[in-house]
Amino acid sequence: MTSLELARACAQAADGAKASNIAIYDLRSTSTLTEYAVVCTATSVPHLRAVLRDVSKDVAEQLGVDPVYAERTPQALWSVLDYIDVMVHIMADEVRSFYNLEELWHEENRIS
Repeated sequence: MTSLELARACAQAADGAKASNIAIYDLRSTSTLTEYAVVCTATSVPHLRAVLRDVSKDVAEQLGVDPVYAERTPQALWSVLDYIDVMVHIMADEVRSFYNLEELWHEENRIS
């Protein structure tokens, strides 16, 4: 399994959990921390919890991979699953707009 396959599996699982505005960014040329970032939006704290749960569960079942770290504080309206080569950011719309990670990563790095 490649890092891109893992990123796509995470994005697909987020989509299955009804996350919106799902994007995958190729960060290999701009980051020393990770190769890909998956960013998606959840509509509420319960929805954020569900996306977090479903991405973790689906990726573990499909690929046998668990995150090495999970920031599971949905009350903060931003949670992260760290798969080393792939970071999954699940954010409430207002938090995503405020931090605007996409501006850091540039549209040309978006692959999906």
